Formats: sequence, structure tokens, C-alpha cells
Amino acid sequence: MVDRGASALSLPDDWPAHPDPILALNRMGSFDWDLDTGLMSMDAQAHEAFDVRPDEYDGRPETLAARVPPGEARRLDALVAQAIKDGSENYGAYFRIRCRTGELRWTHTQGYIRRDHTGRPRRIIGIVRDATSELDEFAAHRQQASLDEARREQTNVVQLTTAALAHARTVQDVIDVLKDTHGLVHLGAASLVMGLVEAGRIRLIAEGPVGSFVPGTRVTRIDEPYPMSEVVRTLSPRFIESPEEFAAHYPILWPHITGLHITSAAYLPLIVQARPIGAMGLLYNDRRGFTQEERNIFVALGSSIAQSLQRAMFYEEEKDIAQGLQQAMLPRTIPSVPGADVAVRYRAGSAGGLLGRDIGGDWYDLIPLPGGRVGAVIGDVQGHDTHAAAVMGQLRIVLRAYAAEGHTPATVMARASVFLHELDTDRFATCLYAEADLGTGVVQVVRAGHIDLLVRAPDGSCRRVTVPGGLPLGLSAEFGSLEYPVSTVELDPGHTLLLTTDGLVEQPGTDLDDGMRALAATVAAGPDDVRALADRLIDIAEARGGDDDVALLLLRRRPLDAPRTGGRLQQHVAPGDAEALTQARHMIRAAVRSWGGRERADEIELVADELITNALMHTEGAAIVTLRVLNGADRRLRVDVEDSSSALPRRREAGVQGVSGRGLLLVDLLTDVWGVEARGGGKCVWCEFVVPSLP
Repeated sequence: MVDRGASALSLPDDWPAHPDPILALNRMGSFDWDLDTGLMSMDAQAHEAFDVRPDEYDGRPETLAARVPPGEARRLDALVAQAIKDGSENYGAYFRIRCRTGELRWTHTQGYIRRDHTGRPRRIIGIVRDATSELDEFAAHRQQASLDEARREQTNVVQLTTAALAHARTVQDVIDVLKDTHGLVHLGAASLVMGLVEAGRIRLIAEGPVGSFVPGTRVTRIDEPYPMSEVVRTLSPRFIESPEEFAAHYPILWPHITGLHITSAAYLPLIVQARPIGAMGLLYNDRRGFTQEERNIFVALGSSIAQSLQRAMFYEEEKDIAQGLQQAMLPRTIPSVPGADVAVRYRAGSAGGLLGRDIGGDWYDLIPLPGGRVGAVIGDVQGHDTHAAAVMGQLRIVLRAYAAEGHTPATVMARASVFLHELDTDRFATCLYAEADLGTGVVQVVRAGHIDLLVRAPDGSCRRVTVPGGLPLGLSAEFGSLEYPVSTVELDPGHTLLLTTDGLVEQPGTDLDDGMRALAATVAAGPDDVRALADRLIDIAEARGGDDDVALLLLRRRPLDAPRTGGRLQQHVAPGDAEALTQARHMIRAAVRSWGGRERADEIELVADELITNALMHTEGAAIVTLRVLNGADRRLRVDVEDSSSALPRRREAGVQGVSGRGLLLVDLLTDVWGVEARGGGKCVWCEFVVPSLP
């Protein structure tokens, strides 16, 4: 041990004739080494430092060789020679001497080199002292510093692990934290095992490294002779400090882990509210035993892990309940729709990280309607909790009921808004309802604060359809506005409607328009099949993550099997407008004949005329007559006559001389099927005719 930074001694020329008394007071001996004669004189304290008596020392440094071990002597000689050679003024070094008792003792020397005017070294004067106490204190200090550093490292690992566990949401997250490079491996463990208590057994949920699994320990009973079972039974940690102790106490387990070369292990019960929920084991192959401080750290770490595990288990239980509720509120099955391919998807968000937060109010629905029509619904109730899901379920049901009753799309939306406003909740909802006639391709769209729909063409191009809208549901009634404009969109064969919630569109740092453009580009580049396209979009949403839910509905109108000469015609007939009534009759006769239904043209015209006349006679408003061909196994032609009266038609017995009362009798006799549908503030009387000759 060399001290090259020793300071020069300021001593008089006749030293050591008058040694500094401070040296003696500090138990330092002095020496004067004449390099010309080779003699070195020492005072009494120096003799004591070398453990030689005055009569044993003849003034020659070689005589001290008996006290300085050869290795120490060579190192000290090399140090002095180098100091003389490189022109140094002083040197210092720690070296050991062997006392007369045979023990080795640390000594320190410091010398000052005197040179003549030519620079030639002539004399070395210096001190020598017993450094045993000093180095013992230094060693103790280093040992304490090492212990403090180890303690800081272990405490840091605990803090890092605890901080990481704070973000763990699932049991697997907890396991990943413990296996992470910032986890327990920093404590030097060669292997980690962890199990959870379930119905009187311990189920292993983690072990590492690969290949360390012990057959037969995947599920063990608490009363079996395993260390994890023991700590669960006793609620006390178990520290195993040697292989011999491990083999003696756990003879069943020990033979299976000898390949891991385990030298010690720490098994900890994972306790929450005085109840064991599991156990954890840390196995080491490079240490024996544990200090009390290390044991305390392990116990604290076990407590933190237990709290995180319980929180994760609660979260997973709540998540299962929430997802079950969400799925129960969504339609269990989507009905098959003749003339269309449909795909629906739902992805739960991951908002907040709180229990029960992975659930929201997003929903979709598909509602079969009479006459080859279908209603498509997409909506989003405000919030991400079970209350939002419950409101969503109620709102979905009433929307379906209103649509199935035959109300117009605007009325469906207005009534749903009133329902939500009157519900005991502070939530609102956005919604888009599209009612599609798959026979004609006419789609009526109503929007309540929701994002626009997209339409994809068979060539892959995709466009955003911007339509006017009203306030979100629940707010329109509050602000006294129930106006929901109806927009018409033409859906040609092979075209696809895409309805979605904003979770698929909105991204941090981008506005809605950018998100819609990005979604349109993704849809355009996606597969043609609606199910494959829906999977692609949900996969993208899943990869992107995000806190919001995603509901998605795709409806593709199938291409027609063959070109059609007819489709759909409609005419408005006002009260007292004889010309409009005549035109309606001519339209019906001409259309039926042009479509190939000549054999039933008279019957269809007669029934339609009767229905239009009844609507004009028994209501105060206009009548709307619609004629269309229905796609199906049998060729049918349908006549709809709508009016503004909610009074339903009824049969009356006509007298012998009566001129009225035979209208519904004619309808019943001449049509194949007929009926009445409520349409909000009015109704629709419809009838269908089988016309096999239709193309």
C-alpha cells in the first residue's frame, strides 16, 4: 500500500538530534538514513515500531530484513528506488512487519529525500509508525460502507419494484414486474417461484428460469411438506441458509432442484388483512444465510407484492363482471339479413386503470324491418363504467322497439332522446341510425351528435358521408330541440356502410377530420370481405390501444343476381288533388306492366286505389304511395300507402244499398298478404302480391 502523496517534512539540518516532540506524542518513530554510508539511525519509537531492541539493531537496514517479509521488502525497496530515480522529494507507503511473536502488523513510513546542489540524493529522513489501528478502522469503515451500499441497492430494488407494482393491473403484470430486469433479479436470486391460494391449495403461477419447474408442484395442498405450503400455514417467512438445511427439512423437493445448485432460499407468505393469498420463493446459488436487515427487506417486499396481487385479482374479477355485463347488454346474435353481408365488432377500452373501468357505453344493433328494410344503429353513452353500460342497454332496447313499431327514423331518434332525458341519469349519448331498403338501396340516415358514416365502393374507394344532425340524445329534450334531419344516401349493390364510434377515429394529437381521413384510407386499403375488414380495423384499434371503446358495424349490399327492369317508385298525393290521384293510378299500372306483372296489374291498381282513397277520405293529410319489387325466393310486388293518422283501418259491414264498407274486403280478397304498421305520428297500410313473372 503506497502513499505517494506524502507531504515533505520540515526538519532542521541536525535532525534527529532534536526530534520533534509532536512525533513522540503521536507514537511516531523517526529515522535518518545516510545514503553514502548506508547506515540508518532510528530513535526508540522507531525501534518499537519495528519490534527490535536497540541491542539487536546495528544501524544497517539489512538487519531489519528479519522483521519485513520478503515480498513487502521488495515492494518497499522498489518504491524508494523509484522516488530517488524520478527526483521526488518524498514518498510514503504502508507495509507489514512480522513481530517477534510471528504475527503480521501493518506499519506506515513516510520519508523526505535530501539532495545536494547537483541533485544527487544524500540522505533520507522520515518517520515510521504502527498503522494497525488505523487500517483496522479503515477496513471497518470500508466494510460498513460496503454494507451501506448493499443496503441502499436492496432498498432501491424494493422501491423500484414497489413503484413498478403500482402500475400492475393484472396478475400477469405483477409476474412480469418481478421477472423484469428491474425486479427481484437485482437481489441476486437464481430462481423465483410464486403461487396463489385457491380452495385449500396452492396453484403455481410463476417459476423461473426456464427449466426450473418441479414436476408435481403445479398444484399442491397446503398441508404438504413444501416450503410455500409451510409459510402459508404458519403465516411466517422461512429462511433456508444452507443446502444441508434445505435437504433436511424438505426431502421431497430437494432432489428435484439440486441441478440449480441452490445454497439458500427465502420463502415469504403473501398476506393481506391477516389472510394468506399466496406465497413466493427466492432461491440463491451464490450465498449462505441472510442478515436481519435482509430479512426485514424481504418481509417488506412480500407485503408490497401481496397488496399488488390482491389489487390485480380484484381488478380481474371486476373486469370479468364488467365485460360480462357489457356482452349481456350487446346483441347476443346479429340476424341474417337477406340481400346484405353484415359484420359487427366491439373492443373494450382500457381507461383509467381503475377497477371496473374496462367497460363503456358503446353499442351496435341491427334491426330487421318489414319490406326488406333493415335498421343499423351505432351509439356511445357518455362514461366508462357499469352505469354507462346499464344506460346503454336500456337505450338500445327502446331504440329497437321504436324502430320495430314502424316509426320514421327522425321519430325513432326523437323518442329515444326523450326517453334518455326522462331516465334518472345525467348521462347523454351520441347515436347514428341508418334505415336501409335493401331492395332499392335507399338509406335514410339520422344523426344525434355522432360522427359521420363512411361508404366504401366495390373498387375500394371510401368516402365520408357528411349529413346534418341534431343534439346528442338526452340533451335535445333538455334544450327544447327534437329536430333530427333525415338525409338520404344511395347504397348501390356492392357498396358498404361503415358505422363506428369515435374510439376508432380519435387519436391523441389529431383532430376528428384527420382521424376520419385516416380511417377512410385504412378502409380503402382493407380486404373486400366485411368480416375480414372488421377484423382488420379492430386489430388496428387493439394495437393502438387507447382508453376509449370501439363499436363497429359494417353492412354491405349484395350485388343483384341479374339486372332488374324495375325497383321502386313513389308519389305524393295531396287531398283534393284529383290529378295527382290519376297520376298515381297510371304510375302503378304502367310500372306493374313494365316490370312483367301484367297478369295482376288490374288487381294491384284496384287495391292501391282503394288504399289511397281511404287515406284521403279518413285523414286530413296527404297520402304517400310507394310501389317496389321485393327480392326473395318468390317474386313479390309491394304497395305502401302512408298517412298522418294513427287510427287503424277496420272492417265494416256494408248494407244492401251501401256504397262503402267494402274496401278492406277487397284488399283481403285480392292481395296475398297485407297489414298495418305504425309510423310515428301516422301509419302505413301495406300489401304484397306474388307475381312469378317479375324478372
